[in-house]
Amino acid sequence: MKISCIQMDMKLGDADYNFAHAEALIREAVEREAPDAVVLPETWNTGFFPQDLAASADEDGKRTKAVFSALARELNVNIVCGSVANHRGGSFFNTAYVFDRAGALAAEYDKTHLFTPSGEHRHFTPGVRLCRFHLDGHKCALVICYDIRFPELTRTLTLEGVDLMFVVSQWPDKRTMHLETLARARAIENQMFLALCNSVGTAGTTRCGGHSAIIDPWGEYLAHAGDGETTITGELDFSVIEGIRSSINVFRDRRPELYQCD
Repeated sequence: MKISCIQMDMKLGDADYNFAHAEALIREAVEREAPDAVVLPETWNTGFFPQDLAASADEDGKRTKAVFSALARELNVNIVCGSVANHRGGSFFNTAYVFDRAGALAAEYDKTHLFTPSGEHRHFTPGVRLCRFHLDGHKCALVICYDIRFPELTRTLTLEGVDLMFVVSQWPDKRTMHLETLARARAIENQMFLALCNSVGTAGTTRCGGHSAIIDPWGEYLAHAGDGETTITGELDFSVIEGIRSSINVFRDRRPELYQCD
């Protein structure tokens, strides 16, 4: 599988610009790289996050579904559509959508761990379900930004044999080292490929750090971005996973009866 991560810059609170820019970047990536899947970052439709969230949030994902379902079908590409600020049932959610090549909705996920230091929990409602799905026959999972700091979450997702984890984020540049370290650790400890798509640009006084990456199960970079708007592409050879998991079988050697986590 060939994956392109679109390290997008966006305008805070300008949904019309951001939708047009995201679509243009996807079209460029598909034309140039011919990937099997393209990935967008977290809350690309609004930035993280405008003061007037209601003015720019999607309404139950309707715009996202209409635009990117059709685009996936037209381009014959899987679109891991990052996440969008989403208004549903009187509450706001940080919601990720995934569309397969036929334009069908393969996954929908509300971010479960909200970043309380920035006050995200005062604006968004946390999700209550995890996110697993299939793309081109491969078992995949997805987490959003702060979620990656919770190894209980990623291990729970991977216990059913996930081969590829998508991480979409708006991670600040002052903690870029944390993001890179956590992403490589999650790939290594779960013996899976990981596609990290972070954003760039500024939201208020916060600058997002970029450094998107595509990482193999040994923790090696297949592709790695800097701190500007760009697209990175890497090719995943899933045949290596079986050898890694059989030679260092952490899933077989687990002792879950000893693990207590409240």
